[in-house]
Amino acid sequence: MHVANLVVGGIVGAVLLPFRGVSPWFGMAAVSLLTALLMLEVYKLTSDQAAIRRAKDRIKAHLLEMRLYKDSLRVTLRAQAAILKANLAYMAANLKPLAVMIVPLVLVLAQLSLWYDRAPLEPGEETLVKVGLERTADPVGLELGLEAPPGLEITSPAVRIPDEHEVVWRIRAVAGGTHRLRLRTGGRTIEKSVAVGGRPLTRVAAVASRGSFAKRLLHPGEPPLPGGTAVRTVEVLYRAGSLSAFGIRVHWLVAYLVLSVAFGFALKGVFKVEI
Repeated sequence: MHVANLVVGGIVGAVLLPFRGVSPWFGMAAVSLLTALLMLEVYKLTSDQAAIRRAKDRIKAHLLEMRLYKDSLRVTLRAQAAILKANLAYMAANLKPLAVMIVPLVLVLAQLSLWYDRAPLEPGEETLVKVGLERTADPVGLELGLEAPPGLEITSPAVRIPDEHEVVWRIRAVAGGTHRLRLRTGGRTIEKSVAVGGRPLTRVAAVASRGSFAKRLLHPGEPPLPGGTAVRTVEVLYRAGSLSAFGIRVHWLVAYLVLSVAFGFALKGVFKVEI
């Protein structure tokens, strides 16, 4: 999973590279356009285009039948049943391409979240660092120490929360850049990056984790935490990121899905793909 994240992350990062110093919308549009092109090609190769075309033609024909014979209840009911049958056939024809596309799409979404889901800290801003422990670990008796590099400052002692199996520190951003906190536990050292300032489009990895496949999939920004310690996750609490359009804040996922679908429908005729 880590290798897949590195590959997809490298591709997404390369696509966004020319747009890091401008409005994040440009990078979002570029990724959405490439996603639409990829999905159109995958859809064309994996779907039964003839079956999709037949199902759509039948739906149109029976809709026209309902309009022409709207005064006949028997014909209307028969047309509605035929439309339902054609819709089921259309959905069945789409199952295979959707199943193929879901894997790369999830990987791309996980990588995009690193660029758009959270905003980096600003110099002088404070936040929390949360260390999640195994359920069998005792936060009170566990030896844990946090060390900050020159660009960060630890502003509170560790707060241990037994009920949540967590240990929390407060830190302050001092200087811009990507800094690495060091967590000492049981003779081992765990590092966690902290992003401060930067360009309009900055990569922010909020969580480092180990354990399940789902965690590694959803939090691809950091290498998996090493085993042999009680530390399960290390999280830096960043402000939520968003895009702004005409004074309205738009969630990045909504923007990505809308742009990808719009590009897909705009280009389906060029690629001769029946959707």
